[in-house]
Amino acid sequence: MTPSYAKKTPSRHPNRDVNIQANPKKTAKELRIALAGNANVGKSAIFNQLTGLNQVTGNWPGKTVERAEGTLFFEGYSIRVIDLPGTYSLSAYSMEEIVSRDYLAVEKPDIIVNVVDASALERNLYLTLQLIELHLPMVMALNQVDFAAKKGLNIDTKKLSETLGIEVVPTVAVTGSGISELLDTVVKQATKEKKTVPNEVSYGKEIEEHIQAVENLVVSKLPQLSSIYPSRWLAIKLLEKDADIIAKVAALPEGQEQLKLVDEITAELETVHGETPPVIMAAERYALSSKIAKDIVTIVTSPRISLEQKLATITTHKVFGYLILVGVVVAIFAVIFEGGNLLSGVLDTGLSWLSENTSNLLSTVLPPQAVDLIVNGVIGGIAAGITIALPYIVPFYIILALLEDSGYLPRAAFLMDNVMHKIGLHGKAFIPLILGYGCTVPACIGCRIMETKRERFLTAFVVMLIPCAARTVVILGLVGRYVGLPAVIGIYLFDLILVFGMGRIAFKVLPGEPVGLIMEMPNYKKPSAKTVILKTWSRTKDFVYVAFPIIIVGSLIVEAFALSGLMPYFVAGADPIMTVWLGLPAIVAIPLLFGILRKELTLVLLSTTLASVGLAITSLSAVQMIVFALVVMIYIPCLATIAACKREFGWQKALGIAAIDIALALLVGGLAFRVLSLFM
Repeated sequence: MTPSYAKKTPSRHPNRDVNIQANPKKTAKELRIALAGNANVGKSAIFNQLTGLNQVTGNWPGKTVERAEGTLFFEGYSIRVIDLPGTYSLSAYSMEEIVSRDYLAVEKPDIIVNVVDASALERNLYLTLQLIELHLPMVMALNQVDFAAKKGLNIDTKKLSETLGIEVVPTVAVTGSGISELLDTVVKQATKEKKTVPNEVSYGKEIEEHIQAVENLVVSKLPQLSSIYPSRWLAIKLLEKDADIIAKVAALPEGQEQLKLVDEITAELETVHGETPPVIMAAERYALSSKIAKDIVTIVTSPRISLEQKLATITTHKVFGYLILVGVVVAIFAVIFEGGNLLSGVLDTGLSWLSENTSNLLSTVLPPQAVDLIVNGVIGGIAAGITIALPYIVPFYIILALLEDSGYLPRAAFLMDNVMHKIGLHGKAFIPLILGYGCTVPACIGCRIMETKRERFLTAFVVMLIPCAARTVVILGLVGRYVGLPAVIGIYLFDLILVFGMGRIAFKVLPGEPVGLIMEMPNYKKPSAKTVILKTWSRTKDFVYVAFPIIIVGSLIVEAFALSGLMPYFVAGADPIMTVWLGLPAIVAIPLLFGILRKELTLVLLSTTLASVGLAITSLSAVQMIVFALVVMIYIPCLATIAACKREFGWQKALGIAAIDIALALLVGGLAFRVLSLFM
C-alpha cells in the first residue's frame, strides 16, 4: 500500500542551542531522517524539538497513526524529518507497522533515528533488533533518561553503542536536553562517505542455517524483491510467514513455486524447535533483548513504590478505579459548566456595551439597513462566537490536554474494556471516544489504533455520536445556561445510552468478535505546562481561524436573508419538519442548515436568526431548547468530519453514517418533544 502522511511546512527551530538557519541557501544538500520507535516513547516530542512544529503529543500509545513530516536547516543541510507511527515490531499485523516498515524498507531514508524509552530498554530493543536487520544507518536516541534515573536505572551508553554498532545519544525530549547532540550525531553519520552499518543480529546456529538457506533462494530466484529489500531481511520475513511479503512473492512469476521451497525450509525449522517459525523468531529476539539489557543496565538504588505507581494501582482498581473515572467525568463537566458560564457572562456584558455604542455611532453616518448588517451581522457574529463558544471550548481543551499528558486515558480505556466488548470493540476504542469529546476529526483518524477494519469502522460509527467541543458549546450555552445543569447531565447520559445502543445494533449488523485488549500502560507523568498551553492554543487557534470567518459570513447571510424579505418563504418550507414534528420555530432550520459547516455555528446563528424575526433565545421553551440541543448533538457531523470519514472509509460509508445520523436526530428530536412536553 502507499502510506499516507501529513506534510507540514518548514518552520524556524525553537531550540536556540541548535544552529538552525532561518534563511537557508537554495543550494542546501538534502537529508531524510526517519524517527522510528515504540509507541509513547517521545518520538513526536523529538520531532517537535527538531522541526519546531506542533505534532500532537500525548501520554498514550497510538496517537501517531500516520507519518508526519517537517523540515529543518542545519549546517548547510535541508533535513526532512519523518515521524513514523509508533510500532512494536516490523511485522504486518497493524496499520502502524505497515506504514512504518514500508517507508523504511522501500523508501530508505538516509538514516534512522531509533527513539528508545530508557526506562523500558529491554522491551524497546525488540524493535531495535528488527530495525538493524534493514541494514540502514542508524542512531539511537535514548530518551527519557531522566525517568530511568528516577527508577534507579543506570545505562552504560558506551557499551550499548559497542554492542549494537550504532551511536547512542541520551535525550530528554520534553525539555530539549540532548537534542542538539542528537542532531549533530545524525548529520555526521548520515553524511559519512562510508556510512556505519549496525552490527549483524545473530540468532542460534540452526536458525542461522535456515535463514541462510532462504536467503540463497531469495538472491537467486527473487531478484525483483531482493533489489528493493535486503535479502536477509526478506529471508527472515519469509521464515516468519509475513503475509505481506508472501503476497508479494506469490504475485511474481513462479512465485508459488518458490514459496513451496520456503515452506519446506520452515517445516524443517519447525521440526527441529517444535514451535512455529514466528514464535521461534520472537523468542530469539526477546532472549537477545533481555541479554543485552542485563549487560547494559545496572540498578543503582533499590526500587521503591513511587507515587506514580500508587496512582496507577488505584486508578485501575476494580472498585476505586470506576469511582475515580466517574468523579473525573463529573469534575470535567462541572469545571466547564461553571467556568464557562462565569466567563461568558463577563464577556457578554463587555461586548453588549461595544455593540450598542457602535450602533449609535454608525447610525449618524449610515442608513439603518447598513447599520443592521454591520452590527447584527459582523459584530453580532464575532460577539456570539466569543461569548458563546470560547468560554466553553478553552477550558475543555485545557482539561483534555491534561488528561492526554498525564497518562490517565489508557487507564480509562482499561476500565472500559468489558463495556466496550458489549458493542464488539475492546477498551482501546475508549480513547477515540474520549478524543471525540474534543473534536470528531482527530477522533475519527484515531480509530486507526484499532486492529481490524471492522473495529475501526465500528469505532468511527459511535465516535460520530459523541458530542464534540462544538456540540458541547451548544448544549452548555443553551441548555446549561437557560435550563440548568441537571438537564445537561440528562442529555449526556442519554447520549451515552444512545452510543452504546447504536453500537450494539452496529455490532449485530457487522458480526465478529473483537481481539483481546493488548495496550501499553504508560507511566503517569506530571503534565508539562508548556505542552498543555501549546495544545490548547493549537486547538483554539483552529476554532478562531476556521470557525470565526464562517460564523461572520453565516451571520451576514442570515441578516441579508432577513433584509431581502425571503425569510417567510424559507420558514413556510421548513414548517412541516421544524414545527409539526420537532416543535421548534420553523426559522430554526437556518442555523441547523449552517451547522453542517461548524456545529457551534448553530447556536450563534440561532441567536441572530431569532433576532431577525423579533425573537430572543429566551423565547424558546425549555423543551424546545433541549430538542434543539439533541438534534444538533446527533445529526450529520460537520463537513470536516465527513471529509475525514471519507478519507478513512470511502464515500459510501461516510455518507451512510451521515444519513443514519440525520434520520436518528430527527427521530430522537420528535420523540423527545412529545415525551418531554408531558412533563415540562
